[in-house]
Amino acid sequence: MKKGKIILLIVFGLVVLIGGAYIAYDELRAHFAPQQLEAESAAGEASQEAQEAETSEAPSLAPDFTVYDAQGNAVQLSDYWGTPIVLNFWASWCKPCQSEMPYFQEKADELSGEVQFLMVNMTDGVQETMESAQAFVEEHGYTFPVLFDTEGEAGMIYGAYSLPTTFFLDADGYVIARAVGALEMEILEQGLSMITS
Repeated sequence: MKKGKIILLIVFGLVVLIGGAYIAYDELRAHFAPQQLEAESAAGEASQEAQEAETSEAPSLAPDFTVYDAQGNAVQLSDYWGTPIVLNFWASWCKPCQSEMPYFQEKADELSGEVQFLMVNMTDGVQETMESAQAFVEEHGYTFPVLFDTEGEAGMIYGAYSLPTTFFLDADGYVIARAVGALEMEILEQGLSMITS
């Protein structure tokens, strides 16, 4: 009888251990692996009847927010409406953020004047400061606009609790797609096609 209970406890312990390992793996994969875009609107190729039956909501107007440039001037997201926007939330200590930065720079150079890249730094004043973020940007020669969310307003409004998080906004200021996690060039290009076509 005791032997049966011990075996049962061992089996139960293994199940808990393996289940915990899968959960930990999923969390790590979600944080570090490149992510697919999540469209913020209904899929485009369905029939009219299927579209009407969709429970997905239409794209929503991007909430405005105030952040600060390197000189401490207040900047609002709405200042950039009229041009498609790639809105990226990042921090210099974030390894997945670092991995996607060269792709953003390449596309920002290529699409200069056509798409606005806004890199919103999650500046908490402790783990990330304006100085540390600016040093990182300068060290790597990035020239896209870097804005600083020193009050946490933008990150909270957009639910950027996992870094990096990227939003694709069309020229009218509507959120078309979102991606959580490091983007590969293919996914970045997919998002860009959704807001420039």
